[in-house]
Amino acid sequence: MAPSFDFWAKGSHKGTPVVIKMENPNWSIDEVEGLSDDDFLIGNTSTGPRDKARNKNAKQLTWVLLLKAHRAAGCLTSIASTFVSLGSVIRRRVASGRTDADNTSSNENKTVKTRLYNCIKVFLWLSLLLLGFEIAAYFKGWHFGAPKLQLQYVFTSTYGVRDLFDLLYARWVLIRVEYFAPPLQFLANVCIVLFLIQSLDRLILCLGCFWIRFKKIKPIPKQGAVADLESGENGFFPMVLVQIPMCNEREVYQQSIAAVCNLDWPKSKILIQVLDDSDDPTTQLLIKDEVHKWQQEGANIVYRHRIIRDGYKAGNLKSAMGCSYVKDCEFVAIFDADFQPTPDFLKQTVPHFKDNEDIGLVQARWSFVNKDENLLTRLQNINLAFHFEVEQQVNGHFINFFGFNGTAGVWRIKALEDSGGWLERTTVEDMDIAVRAHLQGWKFIFLNDVECQCELPESYEAYRKQQHRWHSGPMQLFRLCLPDIIRAKISVWKKFNLIFLFFLLRKLVLPFYSFTLFCIILPMTMFVPEAELPAWVVCYIPATMSFLNILPAPKSFPFIVPYLLFENIMSVTKFNAMISGLFQLGSAYEWVVTKKSGRSSEGDLVSLVEKKPKHNRVGSEPNLEEMKADLIQEEEKKAKKKKHNRIYTKELALAFLLLTASARSLLSAQGIHFYFLLFQGISFLLVGLDLIGEQVL
Repeated sequence: MAPSFDFWAKGSHKGTPVVIKMENPNWSIDEVEGLSDDDFLIGNTSTGPRDKARNKNAKQLTWVLLLKAHRAAGCLTSIASTFVSLGSVIRRRVASGRTDADNTSSNENKTVKTRLYNCIKVFLWLSLLLLGFEIAAYFKGWHFGAPKLQLQYVFTSTYGVRDLFDLLYARWVLIRVEYFAPPLQFLANVCIVLFLIQSLDRLILCLGCFWIRFKKIKPIPKQGAVADLESGENGFFPMVLVQIPMCNEREVYQQSIAAVCNLDWPKSKILIQVLDDSDDPTTQLLIKDEVHKWQQEGANIVYRHRIIRDGYKAGNLKSAMGCSYVKDCEFVAIFDADFQPTPDFLKQTVPHFKDNEDIGLVQARWSFVNKDENLLTRLQNINLAFHFEVEQQVNGHFINFFGFNGTAGVWRIKALEDSGGWLERTTVEDMDIAVRAHLQGWKFIFLNDVECQCELPESYEAYRKQQHRWHSGPMQLFRLCLPDIIRAKISVWKKFNLIFLFFLLRKLVLPFYSFTLFCIILPMTMFVPEAELPAWVVCYIPATMSFLNILPAPKSFPFIVPYLLFENIMSVTKFNAMISGLFQLGSAYEWVVTKKSGRSSEGDLVSLVEKKPKHNRVGSEPNLEEMKADLIQEEEKKAKKKKHNRIYTKELALAFLLLTASARSLLSAQGIHFYFLLFQGISFLLVGLDLIGEQVL
């Protein structure tokens, strides 16, 4: 006798309770239980409770599907509203009429800037003309797969000459095969070789970094060199000069001075110089008053302002080193106006000099208080994390040389004097003094575990200006230093490292091939398909290099694709700067101070107000209250100032060039090339409309 299924059904659920909350346009399901056992029975055709439960479950499933459809419709609505808002932003940008050409303070040479922009426009109009020609040919039946073209079928196949248009297109095909494809392919091959060499260099640096981490290698000071204030006789406390060069740094001067005055070092063994190059009288008074407040609290700090402001930062530092009291100091620590060293900074860096008479520089790495402020700061953090974690650390460990970062470092004053001191001949005085010190035989130490906080530029305009200076200066320096490097009494390997790796490969080759290969050659190969760029050049190698670059900042992995696209965008600015510096054009000698936001200064000062004053800072609380009130007034004034965005013409022109080339690649069914050109073109469009980073005042 067959067992009754009703016995098993008694313990089962008779339905599936569902609690649904509806809040237009969103919905949520609090509980949906699974189907009962009876719902899975086959052959049960009765119309008992099991059928009712099944019908009930079907209705509930229908409700769930309807709710999902409702949610999908809500998503589509939000996407549509996003595009509408984006369109309104674009209209406002265009209506404002502000472009990078209107920026009178720009440090880009007008001639170079105009010529580069005109060249891009020529490529753009030519690509639009060719796109229309190619589309017409496509609909006429000229279907050629890229990159291989069977020329023998041009006249003999069904695509033969039938009318005037066919004759013109056939002639165009032969002309591009004969005249355009060979030089374009040659230039592409040169860039590919440079790309591979630079990628190999980056891979070797990453392997060196992995080796350092695997072996847990880090510089360790000699025994007994670690400073200890409580038992001063066992510590190493030489006289240290601390310099804070600044120029109109109204947003950040307070936090920098406060951080340096709180350095944990004997008061009799430290002298702080505030080197103010400000040309704004109000800013000068504010900084001078801040120095006076700290003098009253017992800090050994002096204020210095130059009457003749020649040589920018290098001239400022050179002038300060000429003071009579500097001869009593053995080391000098340098901090830019937005840098905030920790109290134990000197105790972690200065001991490395003890019993190491050949050490000229100890450099700390940077950390950033605003690295998560927006997409632009996140992408900058990826680049700088790789620079410090990989480039500086590997070069410092294996060859005892790297480029001085201009701040957050301690120099032996004797090394500065032996190298000729600060020179005003370039805008990268930090790299200049480092190269000259290396030629004199001095060694450098990089401390990856010692950090100094600072700010990143939060607007694209400020970042462009900074990158222009950072990439035009090395080319000036290369032209000036090349004879000295050749004549220097150093090993051939050190000369090779300076000339080929340090200058040519990492400062000249990188911006050259990035701009030429991905912004010019790649779109042109879409219109001259006989010149071929392999898929691994367009996709796989760049993706691998981006993966290696992002390893030192693992939390930034979600931004690997934007990082890859943004680096190609910045190649336009870097290429322009490299040309200006290499050929000694006017803009190569201009210095524009990177705009600071001072976001961290308010929090630091408020926290100082809330803390109880230390025994050596009696009476500082009212001053900090005044500073807090002044800070609030400054913020209110800033809020009243109107912010604006600029339209960047070169980036916009390249955006339309790449988008045009992506449309042409559809006719040849080039998948990877199409997607790369499409997303790169959209990225250029967003940056050209200044939709990345903060607005500027």
